Amino acid sequence: MKPALLLLFLLVFTFTAEAQRRSRARTPQPPEVGKTAVVMDETISVLRDRPSLFANAVQRMRRGRVVKILGVAEADGVRFFRISAVPPAAGWVQADAVFGKFRAADEERFVSLIQASGGFEQIELAAHFLKLYSESRFRPAVLLLYGDLLEDAASRLSRDANNRLDRREMAATGAPIHSYFLNFVSLDRYRRLGIRFVFNSSTRLFHYDGDSWSEVVRRHANSPEAPEAKKRLELLKEKMERTATR
Repeated sequence: MKPALLLLFLLVFTFTAEAQRRSRARTPQPPEVGKTAVVMDETISVLRDRPSLFANAVQRMRRGRVVKILGVAEADGVRFFRISAVPPAAGWVQADAVFGKFRAADEERFVSLIQASGGFEQIELAAHFLKLYSESRFRPAVLLLYGDLLEDAASRLSRDANNRLDRREMAATGAPIHSYFLNFVSLDRYRRLGIRFVFNSSTRLFHYDGDSWSEVVRRHANSPEAPEAKKRLELLKEKMERTATR
């Protein structure tokens, strides 16, 4: 090949390679990349080795796990996020399984998930919502619901504790009776969420401490939920002042 022709070839190759590099550099990343999200919907939270519903499963990620989004892909009719997580894990997860502040629709989607759930799962979801969305327009409603769910849970815990704690065993040790109730094993999973129950020693009943209702009154005084929250706090005061009926 003649030197002039070779030089021309090299110039064209270099120009083309540089143009491709610049084109790739100008290609915008999906807006989700670099954002953090939290796993919430465990029913679809399978971590896979590639973006496909038919890909090998690495693990099912638990609710509350924080992930960082590294990439986005579409496959099998759904969107996938490539993520990394701590403890160390990496792979692809269905985007619908995670929630964050970077998608405007996630708050409302999260509230719908809470409303569709039940039992302790509903309480857990509400707790995570309140942790993630400190300024959400839905916060007063979720706070009110959260308190109601926990007062219902307190009734169940009261029945369970009174059935399972042996009065003779409690009397034998000399430890205060209320300490047995406040150490009741079924309270553990609520404690892990930062939930506190109070105990009326006279009626031997648990009650939710009312923290979420207090926040509604304190921070959202003009919300439609505020009057209802006040009623619940007044009722809680009455419950804690009650004595055992004979």
